[in-house]
Amino acid sequence: MTKFKVVDSFAANGTSLRGYVKTTYSDLVAIFGEPQRGGDKTTAEWVVTFGRGKDKVVATIYDWKEYETPMGEYNWHVGGHDFMASVLVSEVVAEYQSMVCEELSAE
Repeated sequence: MTKFKVVDSFAANGTSLRGYVKTTYSDLVAIFGEPQRGGDKTTAEWVVTFGRGKDKVVATIYDWKEYETPMGEYNWHVGGHDFMASVLVSEVVAEYQSMVCEELSAE
């Protein structure tokens, strides 16, 4: 599985929308843990990093202008400093969903 680290929201400074990932709140919690916060225009947000040093990619996953946290399938916003944030978050979510499907088919 793609390695990542959940980090303090301070790392998200200067990020902006880079893409979307279609998944559920429960999948995001299973992957990244409970959301770190909601903000002025979000109800749930995660901040994660991939890689190390100057190659580190910062990504944010969040809802946008929702009155309540979306629990069903939703196009979660992915922010970052560049497009790789969206690519890496989508990769982690796809890996998790594939693993869950494999486990269900093995039962």
